[in-house]
Formats: sequence, structure tokens, C-alpha cells
Amino acid sequence: MTDPTLTPKSSGTYWGTSVADIQTSLSASGGKITGTLKYYDDATKALVQDWGEGYFIAVGFSNYSSGLTYANCEVGIVPTQGAGLVHLDSDQDAVFKVTSPDQKIIAIQTDANGHKRATYWSLKDITYAPKA
Repeated sequence: MTDPTLTPKSSGTYWGTSVADIQTSLSASGGKITGTLKYYDDATKALVQDWGEGYFIAVGFSNYSSGLTYANCEVGIVPTQGAGLVHLDSDQDAVFKVTSPDQKIIAIQTDANGHKRATYWSLKDITYAPKA
């Protein structure tokens, strides 16, 4: 079984917020995500209304191996702040709030045909832009 591909989003809108408003120049390679997360505090947008102001990261998942679909994947930031890992839905995208410097990885857990696997993407090389 091969791991799903994680790709940082470069465009799009989530909960009324443009990806350009929360991140810039993100890339993923070799188990590491690099680039810059922007501090986001627009209280008129659902992202902040639902999760509070702070740093967010938007990523997509694709390229599932045989027997695996988005429905077999759970994703989240570890350590979690209470939500735990959640199942991907049909858009196969996720937006996570990075609430602490201790949250160092995005986890992907898959379960296909009884074969379970976990993969991790490091966030330790992310730059956090200061609040504007």
C-alpha cells in the first residue's frame, strides 16, 4: 500500500477564507512541509468564528493505492487539541488550526483491506508570520 499524497493548497476558499490569506509558498517533500503560515484574525469569516484566530494550514490528499479511498483515511495535527483525527470527506481537503508550537506533524492514518498504516508530515520547518 502506498501512502496518499499530501499537497499544500495554493488557491481556493475554505469557510469564506482565501488560502492566500492563511498561507504562502507552502511545499511538501520528504515528509516535511515548508513555507509560511499567516496569522489570521478576520472575525467576519467562519474560519475565525468557529475556531478562533491564529494559524491555519490548508492541504489536499490524493493518489490512493488499491483498496484505499479518501473514506479510509483519517487526518489531523498531532498532538490534537481535542478533535482527534477525522475522516476525510469527498473534497479530500483539510484545513487545520495550528494552535501550539508543540503541534509538529500532520498524521494520515489509512486502513485498506485490513492493512493499517500511519504516515506523518513534519511542520517544524514552517515559518509563522507575526500578526499584522
